[in-house]
Amino acid sequence: MKIIAPSILSADGGRLSEEIATVEKAGADWIHIDVMDGHFVPNITIGPAIISTLRKTTKLPFDVHLMIENPERYIESFAQAGADIITVHVEATNHLHRTIDMIKKLGREAGVSLNPATPLTQIEEIIPYIDLLLIMTVNPGFGGQQFIKTSLSKIAKANKMLTGLSRKPLLEVDGGVNLKNIGDIAKAGADVIVAGAAIFGSDDYQKTIATMKLAANNN
Repeated sequence: MKIIAPSILSADGGRLSEEIATVEKAGADWIHIDVMDGHFVPNITIGPAIISTLRKTTKLPFDVHLMIENPERYIESFAQAGADIITVHVEATNHLHRTIDMIKKLGREAGVSLNPATPLTQIEEIIPYIDLLLIMTVNPGFGGQQFIKTSLSKIAKANKMLTGLSRKPLLEVDGGVNLKNIGDIAKAGADVIVAGAAIFGSDDYQKTIATMKLAANNN
């Protein structure tokens, strides 16, 4: 079964607790939380204090995506705030193996993310150690962007790379996901599918999530 993870980057920022409760009731599997620092990406979002508050609203896994420079400085804070999965960018840290090890020693699952222009070769040496690989299918920083169509082949290549391992990490896709392309994304091999504007911009969260799950699991 594919995992649907609504991204609260596209939710109503003044009603995050309510928005999370609504998508949980609507059938969400995870909550995807984008953390941006205004340096690695051109936007600033939330930090550990807000995540700690949101943690009280749901028992769904918090999939925390750190789009920040030098993430190793903040791993412990996000773990303490309630992150279940912590994903860092290969482009954002000089010592990726050390950072992944730090996440795991804190008892959290560790993910690595790649920007659209970053080749899969950049993570060949780290994939035996990770729990999740996140393929960005838009240039990170803002919600509501258009899916980069050439990313489908990258997702398929990543899936083939991961399938050859004795313990296969989950393959996650984030960026421009909607009802029209989710089937193709799932068919390419995605296990976890992040959707923001497509869910939070819809009139009926429950119907949208149900339709996404149907499309994703029919491939």
